[in-house]
Amino acid sequence: MTLDMEGVLTPEIWIAVSEKTSIPDLRRTTRDEPDYDMLMKFRLNILDQHGLTLSDIQRVIGTLLPLDGALEFLRNLRAVTPVVILSDTFEEFARPLLRQLEWPTLLCHKLEVVNDRIVNYRLRLGDQKRKTVAALRNLNYNVIAAGDSYNDTAMLTEANVGFLFRAPDNVRKEFPQFRSVETYRDLLKLIDEAL
Repeated sequence: MTLDMEGVLTPEIWIAVSEKTSIPDLRRTTRDEPDYDMLMKFRLNILDQHGLTLSDIQRVIGTLLPLDGALEFLRNLRAVTPVVILSDTFEEFARPLLRQLEWPTLLCHKLEVVNDRIVNYRLRLGDQKRKTVAALRNLNYNVIAAGDSYNDTAMLTEANVGFLFRAPDNVRKEFPQFRSVETYRDLLKLIDEAL
């Protein structure tokens, strides 16, 4: 089983930062922008313009809680199948949320930081979600995937079975081939059927 993190298990980090800093441009996420590189360059530019540091962002992340029901969902899921979180977040952001989710396996990216300023980012691997699912399938795993954003659709396509979870209307309309659900109970039911 592979899952996205933000929007599926945790709040969207950049939206939380936007709300805390009153910078509306930081609300833009992979639910809105399919080009991840364009989105990250836009974000880094905004951070630079406003003098926001890694520490500023980490303080906001430290106040976040997993989505209501996410931990119970993850516990139930991990009791029946291995789970890997595939996220386009960064190691430097994820730790407080992973602790609250009882340390699931997370594969994500890394930031380049100089004097507490985020100067760039390093993708662990381009198209990492799709390639990770492909690698798992090459190891003869039956991969079920769930996500909510444009950047999850390649993972869902590569999986044996893919589901959209709490996806916005624009993503659901563009990718009608994926069943879409709104509750953890319904997602668990679909996963159970797929297993």
